[in-house]
Amino acid sequence: MNRHNDTQQETVEYIPFEEFRQGLAQGRFRVVVNPALAVPFVSHRMHATALALALIGPGIAAALAGYPWIGGPLVVAGILVRWSVKTQAPRMLLHLATRMPSVYEQACEHGVMEVRRA
Repeated sequence: MNRHNDTQQETVEYIPFEEFRQGLAQGRFRVVVNPALAVPFVSHRMHATALALALIGPGIAAALAGYPWIGGPLVVAGILVRWSVKTQAPRMLLHLATRMPSVYEQACEHGVMEVRRA
């Protein structure tokens, strides 16, 4: 009698980066991105929080110093950076993964992205 061990998980075949990069455009792979994990992963890889703070902080300081026309756009730009990462994280992850082997390896290793043959 074959019993399936509950602790054994179904593993996905590992696909090398170059094969993924070449085959994705030809439709040989199906990519599944976990959106809940993609947001913090992309935010960390792109340093989005640091960039947003680097824009918002001086923007608030400029507005308080009497330069609202300079400070306001900086604050808005910082907020837009974080918002765009949150809304476009899966798309950004796929873009980064097709261009950088380290992003592809880390995303697949940590379960953020799963690549299967079509």
